[in-house]
Amino acid sequence: MSQRVESPLVAIAGNAKKDGIQTSDQRLLDLGYRPEFRREMSLFGVLGMSFCTIGILTGMSSAFQTGLFSGGPLGLFWGWNICSFFMFLIALSFAEICSSYPTMGGLYFWVCKMKPDFPMLSFFTGWIYSIAMVFTGTSGNLSVALYIASMAEVGSGRTLTRVEIAAIAWGINILSGVINTVGTKAVGRMSSFNVWWTLGGTFVLVVTLLVKSPVKNSASFVFTDFENFTGWSSRGFVVLLGFLQAVYTLEGCETAAQVAEEAKRAEFLAPLAVVGSIVGSWLVGLAYMLALLFSVQNIASVQATTYAIPIAQLFYDAVGTKPTVMCLVVVGFAQFMASVTAFTASSRLFYALARDNAFPAKDWFIAINRFQAPYWGVWASVLVGCIISCAYIGSVVAFNAILSSAAIAVMLSYLQPISIRVFWPDSLPDPGPFRLGKWSWGVNFLSFLFSAFICVLFVLPTAYPVNALNMNYSVVAIGGVIVIVAVNWFSWGHRNFSGPVQTYTLEKP
Repeated sequence: MSQRVESPLVAIAGNAKKDGIQTSDQRLLDLGYRPEFRREMSLFGVLGMSFCTIGILTGMSSAFQTGLFSGGPLGLFWGWNICSFFMFLIALSFAEICSSYPTMGGLYFWVCKMKPDFPMLSFFTGWIYSIAMVFTGTSGNLSVALYIASMAEVGSGRTLTRVEIAAIAWGINILSGVINTVGTKAVGRMSSFNVWWTLGGTFVLVVTLLVKSPVKNSASFVFTDFENFTGWSSRGFVVLLGFLQAVYTLEGCETAAQVAEEAKRAEFLAPLAVVGSIVGSWLVGLAYMLALLFSVQNIASVQATTYAIPIAQLFYDAVGTKPTVMCLVVVGFAQFMASVTAFTASSRLFYALARDNAFPAKDWFIAINRFQAPYWGVWASVLVGCIISCAYIGSVVAFNAILSSAAIAVMLSYLQPISIRVFWPDSLPDPGPFRLGKWSWGVNFLSFLFSAFICVLFVLPTAYPVNALNMNYSVVAIGGVIVIVAVNWFSWGHRNFSGPVQTYTLEKP
C-alpha cells in the first residue's frame, strides 16, 4: 500500500497558518485575555463582516430619498465623495488602534486601554455603541420587512398593514438570532457571500437601471441639479442635510474589530478589513448612486410615493413592475445579511462588557455554546429588537426617532477613541503592524472635526417649518439612551467596573 507524502508547500502553508493563529493568541494573552474563540475567519470573512454591516446597497437604497430631497443630485454626488473621504480617514484612525488592540471589545476596549484613568468614558462608549448596534440590527430587519411590503405592493397591488409589517420584522429578528446562534462559521461564510452578493447585485442593478430606464438624465443634471423639498431657504444647509444619507450608509467599518478574536492574524487582517471595507463601499456606492441618478425619472413622484419604501417608486418609474421586484429582492436580501451582522456585533460587545464587569448577569453573557456563539447576547438583541418593532405599530414617528438615534450613537462612539488620540497623542504606546506614522495626528484631528460636526448635524431639524410630525425627535431618543447609560453607571456601574478584567496573567520568567 502506497504511503501518502505531504507536499512541502502544504506543510509550509499549514505551519504559517498555525503561526498566525499563535501570534494572534499571544497578542490577546499579552492584553490579559485568554483566547476563548476558535480563529476561523479569514481576511475575506473579516472584510465581509465590515462590508456587510456597512451594507452599501441597503444603506444607499433605504436613505437615498434623504439626499434626493435635500440637495438633489448635486448634494448626493458631492456629499457622497466628501463624506467617503472623511469616513476613510476615520477608518485609518481605527485601523491603527485596532492593530494594537485586536479584541472584540472594539471601540469600548480601545477607550479602556488608551484612557485607563477614566473608566466612566469607556463604560459610556461600550454601552452607547452596544445599544446602537442593537438599534441598527432592528432598523435593518424592519427595512427587510418594508422591502417585502413594497414587493407585495408592486407585484400584486396589496398594501400590508403596520401589524403585518411588524410581524414580518419579528420573524426576521428571530431568524437573525438563529443564524447568529449557529456561530462564527455561519456568520463568516454569510459575510463572505455578502461581498459577492453586493458586487454582483450592484452590477445587476446598474445594468438594469441604465438599460431599462426610458429616459437617461444628462451629466449636467447628475452633477449640478439642486433640489429642495425641506422648506429651508439656505442652499448650503440643505446640501449639508443631504450628507446624512452618506454618513448613515458608510457607518460600520469598525465592526471588523468585533470578530477580531475569531480571526487569523487579527492584528493585521482586522485593520485591513476596516480600511478596505470603506474603500470598497466608496467605489461600489458611487457606481450605484450614479446609476440611480442617471435613471431617476421624476423626483416629485418619489417624494409623493405610497410605497412602503421610497426607492421602490424610483425603480418602478425607471424599469417597470417585474424588474422592480427583482431589484427589491437584491437589495432586501443584502439588507437581511447586514442586519444579521449588526446582531453579531452587539452580542460580541455584550460579551466583552460582561467579561469586564461592565454588564449585568456576567455569567450568562460570557457563556458561549458549542458553535462558539455568545448566545445570551444574541437573543437579548433579538428580544430588544422585537420590543422596539412594536413601536412601529403605534407610531412610525416614534419608531423612526428611536432608530435614527442609532446613527448618532455610532458617531458619538466614534468620537471617544478619536478624541483621545487627538488630545493625548501618546495614548498608543505600543502600536501594531498597521501604523500611520507622522500622519497619525493629522488624520485623527480631521476625523475628530468631521465626527463632531456630523453629531451636531444629525440632531438639527430636517424640515421647515417644524411641527409635531416632521420634528427631528432623534435628539430626544439619543438623550434617552444617554440617561439610561448614566443611570446604569451611577446605580451600579461605578462600583463594579474599573477597566478590563484580566482572564489570563502572564507568567514572569
